[in-house]
Amino acid sequence: MSLPNADNPGKYRWTVVALLFFATSINYLDRQVIGLLKPTLESEFSWSETDYGHIVMAFSAAYALGLLLFGRVIDIIGTKKGYIISIIAWSGAAIAHALATSTAGFGVARAALGLGEAGNFPAAIKTVAEWFPKKERALATGLFNSGANIGAVAAPVMVPWILGVYGWEQAFVITGATGFIWLACWWRFYETPARQPKLSPAEYAYIHSDNESEEPAGGDSGAAISWGQLLRVRQTWAFVFGKLLTDPIWWFFLFWLPSYFATSFQLDLKKPSLPLVIVYSATTIGSIGGGYLSSYLIKRGWSVYRARKLAMLLFAILVVPIMLARYATSIWAAVALISLAAAAHQAWSANIFTTASDMFPKRAVSSIVGIGGMAGSVGGILFPLLVGYLLDSYKAAGNLNGGYNIIFLLCGSAYLLAWGVMHLFAPRMTPVQLEAPALTAARP
Repeated sequence: MSLPNADNPGKYRWTVVALLFFATSINYLDRQVIGLLKPTLESEFSWSETDYGHIVMAFSAAYALGLLLFGRVIDIIGTKKGYIISIIAWSGAAIAHALATSTAGFGVARAALGLGEAGNFPAAIKTVAEWFPKKERALATGLFNSGANIGAVAAPVMVPWILGVYGWEQAFVITGATGFIWLACWWRFYETPARQPKLSPAEYAYIHSDNESEEPAGGDSGAAISWGQLLRVRQTWAFVFGKLLTDPIWWFFLFWLPSYFATSFQLDLKKPSLPLVIVYSATTIGSIGGGYLSSYLIKRGWSVYRARKLAMLLFAILVVPIMLARYATSIWAAVALISLAAAAHQAWSANIFTTASDMFPKRAVSSIVGIGGMAGSVGGILFPLLVGYLLDSYKAAGNLNGGYNIIFLLCGSAYLLAWGVMHLFAPRMTPVQLEAPALTAARP
């Protein structure tokens, strides 16, 4: 993390990152609970792998719709109000899981959770764009995005303990209630740079040192841009396909890894799970390290697009070894391969999110994140169906690991494919220029 100095004055913006970090931690804690309770809930409600896939799909479908809606709404009403609406919705939905008495009830609760949680990343990425110059955005994104990993690490420790002492219902209630604690802090302490009285004039000037030429004076984001205008430029499609091809892999890591370790290596999910803690701890290193790498290269004089592209290619290559998980004969070999892939995904994520603010003006960032996030969620809708089908089919044939082997092959190839498609649509990541009333872009 950069420290305050003559060229980089002030430090209040890093306090903002801390707020985003804890919001993202809670976001992932809430969505991770069901994966850890899967064996218990399968037994109680007689779920098949396909049933569970449908429940995950309900979350994914609602999350896709929510990303599109929140992306637009947050560009209109701002990050502070947008975050408030989002966390009230998702925390209430997380607690509502405890009331479910059927598979359909869990599907409804998951859909409500997905709809509410969708506001987190459009709000967070827009907040980073408002509070940081481009050379620091990937690092700031990597730092707050590492909260996803902390939430995923905390869940395997907290949830089994709550399950053993209080039952599965209270696991949803206790974890869901943490969001309301964060809400009080956000309400009390957060404002945009133009309205934050604790922000020094020097830091305010530094934050806006690379402001887009069309940005209004005073640091406000200006009028939101329509979806139709955004969909007419190639840079939007670069972000869309990058998210579509890689987001489902991370969701697989969240929703099926506990079950994979339990069925393939007899991991007891009723106890704190060291293998899962190791996997999700590794992703913290990936998230922060991935954000640091491209920010470091930019500060060393690299162009923004070269730094992002090289970093993302490296991380795409680091996911490939997960294909070897099919040959793992011990849980720790599998943990090592999956940890590397999951860490590389989070490093990729820190950079692909930042490409939205690299290529688009601040007033459109939340909408772009919403559109791309919706595409990732569409992949998240389809991929669980494939995963559920493969696992049920191979389980019926007496070879459950065969299904996981195919899934790991898909995981290992997805990122290189995504990098190639992104390069095709935006080879130099040319920034989109806003010229009222139309949105135009320089030819890539």
